Amino acid sequence: MLFRHLKEIMLKYKFRYIFGIIFIIICDGLQLFTPEVLGNLTNDINTGSLTEKAIYNYIFLIMILAIGVAFFRFLWRRFVVAASRKIEYDLRKKFFGHLETLSMSYFHTHTAGSLMAHATNDITAVRNSFGMGVVMIVDSSFLTLFTVYRMITNTDLTLTLLALIPMPFIAISAFVLGGVIQKRFRSVQQAFENITTKVQEAFSGIRVIKAFAREKNENLSFKEVNDDNFKENMKLARMHGILFPLIMFISTSSLIVAITLGGIMVIDNRLPLGSYVEFLLYLGILTWPIIAIGWVVNVLQQGIASLKRINIILDAEAEIKDHEHAEYIEDLKPVIEFKNLNFTYPNTDIPVLENVSFKVEAGKTLAIVGKTGTGKTTIANLMMRLYDSNQEEILLGGVPIKQLQLKQIREMIGYVPQDNFLFSTKIRDNIAFSNPDLSEDKIIAASKIAHVHNEILGFPEGYETLLGEKGINLSGGQKQRISIARAIAEDPKVLILDDSLSAVDTKTEDSILRYLQTEIADKTCIIIAHRISTIKDADEIIVLHENKIAERGTHDELVKLNGLYNETYQKQLLEDKVNRD
Repeated sequence: MLFRHLKEIMLKYKFRYIFGIIFIIICDGLQLFTPEVLGNLTNDINTGSLTEKAIYNYIFLIMILAIGVAFFRFLWRRFVVAASRKIEYDLRKKFFGHLETLSMSYFHTHTAGSLMAHATNDITAVRNSFGMGVVMIVDSSFLTLFTVYRMITNTDLTLTLLALIPMPFIAISAFVLGGVIQKRFRSVQQAFENITTKVQEAFSGIRVIKAFAREKNENLSFKEVNDDNFKENMKLARMHGILFPLIMFISTSSLIVAITLGGIMVIDNRLPLGSYVEFLLYLGILTWPIIAIGWVVNVLQQGIASLKRINIILDAEAEIKDHEHAEYIEDLKPVIEFKNLNFTYPNTDIPVLENVSFKVEAGKTLAIVGKTGTGKTTIANLMMRLYDSNQEEILLGGVPIKQLQLKQIREMIGYVPQDNFLFSTKIRDNIAFSNPDLSEDKIIAASKIAHVHNEILGFPEGYETLLGEKGINLSGGQKQRISIARAIAEDPKVLILDDSLSAVDTKTEDSILRYLQTEIADKTCIIIAHRISTIKDADEIIVLHENKIAERGTHDELVKLNGLYNETYQKQLLEDKVNRD
């Protein structure tokens, strides 16, 4: 069903549409009295019976009709057009909310530019269908019926039938060209999606483009998608260029028939002059609903094409969601345990983790080291259920995480990811992201722990400083530390730091770690790092190699093993010595 995702929203505003349609019908009815008044006026002039008082009466009546039409036209706009705007608002909110429920894997195959195109152009096209599309359907239908009825009863049946002969060709033209318009509009939307994706990527990667002096190449690449967008829009414009002039030509041919035959009837005294004027005015009124058929076809076909595209996204289901009997357990202990975990990312055959087992007691710190691609970040993702393993191999507080509500898992965990994404808003709002009502004291305390408070105060606006896209006006180290402050501001029970000190110098790193050891001593921590200096004081360290745990123990124990860990440690000691020298 095309409207399956809109049904609830449409029912919400059904009375607005009911009253709006009633007002459209009343407005249409009032419009049809004006030709009759002018026809009577013409007859009075023609027979010489027009008086001064009658002139004032006609003027008054025309003014009353004009005011009535304007008033009810205002009302249907207030009801129907406003309802379409509300539907647009609710649909956009539903669309965005649904995207937030989808799993991470969905965003690996759907670009931000594509989703932005759906959230803008497609939803706007749907709104147009429910706004002026509905108005034109009702208006053209009732106005056509009312007008034809008045033409038959007030003027002449034969003249009416002859004048309406060309009209069915309008419906045929609209039907034939409508399918082509829908197909070409889908191509236009796809082209818009491509150009949005290209622009979004170019702006996000502008520093890389400039660093490699690739502006000219990017311009050429953009020209290709822009040309494609232009060509697809021109194809659609050509169809519009055929449809609307064709409708105008057909409707004009009706006017030619009316003028010719009606004029002969007036000359032969078979039709009063007033009725002839009235008939021409009715035919003029009829021109709009006939033209509106073309607009209706255009707007509805675009709306249908866009709604189909939106439905595809709204039909997508989250792979990771609360299970039917998921619980929210009060006072759940922050004990983390992995039991013989095996994991392979979707759509791949290469295992990322094999037979991984460890346990982190409450208040203890586990460190994870290893080369790039050995599955360190995957452990963090699985812990927060950003991805799911096939078996119940991960426990939190002794409970398999699949039996816990996602809300509880993610409320318990404060996470600092590798990419340190910051939003284009105030520094204060970035730190208080998990809870906008966070007190000033907690925000400052978290910033001090992350060793970034003094630097924030150094900005002209302090905590009120607005950040550029992805925090572009901050250094890498500042972004990392603000991300750490954001993670600990809400006082989580579990803290996961994923290579989150790589962009700070060793002195600052040492200071932050000392603060963390003091301030979050009661928290369960998982620290993922490449630097040995970051994790040497952890309660336990595991070394991942070829997707398995190759070594485990404390720093001193692993150094004595003289294995992978010690090899990495000695290399870093040598690097530090060279840097000092």
